[in-house]
Amino acid sequence: MPSRRSVLKATAATLLAAASTAALPNLAFSKAPLKGGQAPGYYRLKVGAYEVTALSDGTVAIPLAKLYANTTVDHAEAALAAAFQGSSSETSVNAYLVNTGERLVLIDAGTGTYLGPTLGRLLANIEASGYKADEIDDIILTHIHTDHSGGLSSKGSRVFPSATLHVNRRDADFWFDPNEENKATAAVKEQFAQAHASLTPYVEATKFETFGDDAEVLPGFGSVLRAGHTPGHSSIVIESQGQKLMFWGDVTHGDVLQFDEPDVAIAFDVNQQMAVAARKKAFEDAADGAYLVAGAHIAFPGIGHLRRDDTNYDWVPLNYSL
Repeated sequence: MPSRRSVLKATAATLLAAASTAALPNLAFSKAPLKGGQAPGYYRLKVGAYEVTALSDGTVAIPLAKLYANTTVDHAEAALAAAFQGSSSETSVNAYLVNTGERLVLIDAGTGTYLGPTLGRLLANIEASGYKADEIDDIILTHIHTDHSGGLSSKGSRVFPSATLHVNRRDADFWFDPNEENKATAAVKEQFAQAHASLTPYVEATKFETFGDDAEVLPGFGSVLRAGHTPGHSSIVIESQGQKLMFWGDVTHGDVLQFDEPDVAIAFDVNQQMAVAARKKAFEDAADGAYLVAGAHIAFPGIGHLRRDDTNYDWVPLNYSL
C-alpha cells in the first residue's frame, strides 16, 4: 500500500511536469506551404567541342487532338490518352544556345509576351544558365512563327542588342509580303503583325540577314530546308568532332502521335501536304543517321534520337547526364 509520502511525491512530480509543459512554447509543427514553380529551365550537353544549352520558354496546354489534321479527334485523343496525356496536352516551347568557343548562337527566340503567362521564360532562363542577352552574337530562326520569334523584341527594341538575326529567305519573303498578309485569315493576319513587330527592329538596325535553301548560315551552322510548316521552315545543323545535332524546329508537335503517324499534320502548317513530306524525310534521315535531334515542341529539353519500330518510329529521349 502506497505511503502518504510516496503519494505526495508522485503528485508533486506530476504538477511539476504540467507546469514545465505549460511554460514551454507550442511545439506542434505547422505544415510547410506549397511552393509551386520549377527549377530554372536549362540543360547542357556537349556536341564535340561545342556546348549546347537547351532553354525552356515554358509550356502551354494545347488541345492537340483538335488541331491535328488527316486524322479524327477520337483517334488522336485515344493516342494521347495511351501516353497519359489529356485532351489538352502540356506542350513545351524550347530554344537552344550554342557556344562554339568563338560565337554564342541562339536557335529560336521564344514567345516573348504574346502567348500567355506560362510562356515567355526564355530570357530568364538564359540568365539562369549563366549568360546574358547582350552576349549573344547571332540568332538563327528555324521559322518566323510567333512562338519562335516573339521574344526577339520588346516595346519596339531589340532584346538581343548585339545579335544579328538570320532567317531563311523564303520565310522572310512570305512574312513580309503584303499580298500574303492581305489574303490570310484573321488569326494568321495577327501572326503577320507579330512577325513585323518582332523582326523590324533588327531590320532597321541592319542586324538582319537571310540565308538560302540548304545553305550555311554561319561557320559551323548549316541548314536543311524542311518547307511546309512555313515556306522557309529550316532545320539547323551543327557538327563537331564527329558528333552531329539537328535542331528540327517544328518537324513535330508533341512527341506521341506523329512519330507513329507522320501523315498527321497540324492546323499551324501553312502547307500541310509539304509539311507531311518534310516530316517523313526528316524522320528517315534522323533514323538512318542516328544523330541527335532537338525538337522545339518535344517535352523539354526536347533532345533525343529517332529509331524505327513496328509502328514507324520511336522517340528516344536523351539520357540525363551531369
